[in-house]
Amino acid sequence: MVFSESVFLYVLFPLAIGSYFLCRNLLYRNLILLGLSLIFYAWGEPVFVVNMVLASLVAYVGGLLIDRFRIQGRPRDCQTAFVITTILLIGNLGVFKYLNFFCDNLELLLGISLPVPEIRLPIGISFYTFQILSYVIDLYRGKVKTQRNFLYLTLYVSFFPQLIAGPIVRYETVEAEIRCRHSSLEDVTVGLKRFIRGMAKKVILANNTALIAEIIYGGDAAIFGTGFYWGAAVAYTLQIYFDFSGYSDMAIGLGRIFGFHFLENFDAPYTSRSITEFWRRWHISLSTWFRDYVYIPLGGNRVSRRRWLFNTLVVWFLTGLWHGAQWNFVLWGLYNCAFLLVEKRLAKVLEKLPGVVRWLYTMIAVCIGWVIFNLVDFSQMKEALHTMFLYRPGDMMAAVAADSRLLHGLLYLPLAALCCVPWKRREQTGEEGPMAVAAENLCYLAVFGLCILFVISSSYNPFIYFRF
Repeated sequence: MVFSESVFLYVLFPLAIGSYFLCRNLLYRNLILLGLSLIFYAWGEPVFVVNMVLASLVAYVGGLLIDRFRIQGRPRDCQTAFVITTILLIGNLGVFKYLNFFCDNLELLLGISLPVPEIRLPIGISFYTFQILSYVIDLYRGKVKTQRNFLYLTLYVSFFPQLIAGPIVRYETVEAEIRCRHSSLEDVTVGLKRFIRGMAKKVILANNTALIAEIIYGGDAAIFGTGFYWGAAVAYTLQIYFDFSGYSDMAIGLGRIFGFHFLENFDAPYTSRSITEFWRRWHISLSTWFRDYVYIPLGGNRVSRRRWLFNTLVVWFLTGLWHGAQWNFVLWGLYNCAFLLVEKRLAKVLEKLPGVVRWLYTMIAVCIGWVIFNLVDFSQMKEALHTMFLYRPGDMMAAVAADSRLLHGLLYLPLAALCCVPWKRREQTGEEGPMAVAAENLCYLAVFGLCILFVISSSYNPFIYFRF
């Protein structure tokens, strides 16, 4: 289930708010959220709820053992418990997400046949596995306290706002709020507005710009030329941003309604003037996760140059592989790594360039990167990149005649591009009259109504990060 589905909007969302606020006791509120979260996850694939609960149980038992051995002054046993728990969690992710990929490549490499059953990927397993790992690692480091209530730990893992597609919430961020929190009217209002903004990004901007890339990459290549393929790259660049940041906005808004304060996951990434800056602004919860749990433990940049190169390559290889068990994701990760290494070397040169030049360079590099990310088939990827850089005329009339939805999607490109800019709101002075507040609320209601119309009128509702 995703937030832009009718079942969530008309059933689970009202049920969650109604049942939560009718109850005053925090324990019962947490149980309500846990139950609804399990229903939310089980809606599409009930069997995988068991896997998520078992992963939570592994972290729970592992956490208790780590804490017990630490108290008893048995550091070696503490370390053993931590290592075994981590291996079990990573192994679970590896089996479901990468076993088939590994075996397929081994078959091609060795020319043998391996009897491996087709394993279905549990939705959101990459996200909730990283959340569980953050709890176990931070517990081992002594940064958080052991959660002795299994239901509370499972709530942290399965909490439906960020379960499917993040942001990756670390346990230390919500540790205190699980035990004690308060949802004020302001929290509910701010959360609902944030949810509506995210939903508008998803169903109005992402879904409509998605049509362009889907039609061009899936259509007859003979009628699409260089301009169309660049248009597809730009459209996918906008789609993945509004798709993912919209979902993050909805998750942060829902969390706020129930008294949880999640950290931001995007910070106007398409205003960046370098790939380095872009990755400080894009999917912040993932990039900081790899920084804190992989890059820094490997030594970060406080090592020899050769070791620093190795550390950077490892992080970006894993970042690519985290996104999917396909070689195009690995290539995409290494592609970003190459730009980061070059920028590190030429930092002083880049700083001297005009801001608009640096921005154009960044956006072109990002667009090309998303082409690599999007196209799993390497022959299709090669064809797309070849057409983008070696001019080939296209046929606009034939393209629109082949699929009239293309023109519909093109109409949303300027609006989507405009919405990438973080327009500054007037600072709250506390002196706004009731008319101004009412007008703002009416605008949000109108946008929400428009979103509902889009959901009702179209069954087209792709979600890129749903597969991760």
